[in-house]
Amino acid sequence: MMKITVYTTPTCPWCAKTKEFLKQKKLSYTEKNVVEDEKARDEMIQKSHQMGVPVIDINDKIIVGFEPEEILAAVAKNSPKKAKKNLKAKRRKPKKAVKKKKMTKSKKKKGSKKKKS
Repeated sequence: MMKITVYTTPTCPWCAKTKEFLKQKKLSYTEKNVVEDEKARDEMIQKSHQMGVPVIDINDKIIVGFEPEEILAAVAKNSPKKAKKNLKAKRRKPKKAVKKKKMTKSKKKKGSKKKKS
């Protein structure tokens, strides 16, 4: 069984993004507020060797910060095959390079002439 623990603080925007991401992916998790819970804070520091949040523990795989692809990879490693299909991250396709057209000499001359009034 997969166990996800998220170490957070109430004012951390990245913690909120992490929790929202986990909810969108329909992943249950336990939240530990390290401001109010000293034991949780010590546990987080021992596991991550960090004092920053969020820290996500997915079956002893520690992820520091909001890293969606790392979260999905850790979840996929611990999930049945059917669940893996639903957890794949959407990757953006790279944009194609737009080639600039070179101006011919005749176009340059026409565009550069100033009109006399």
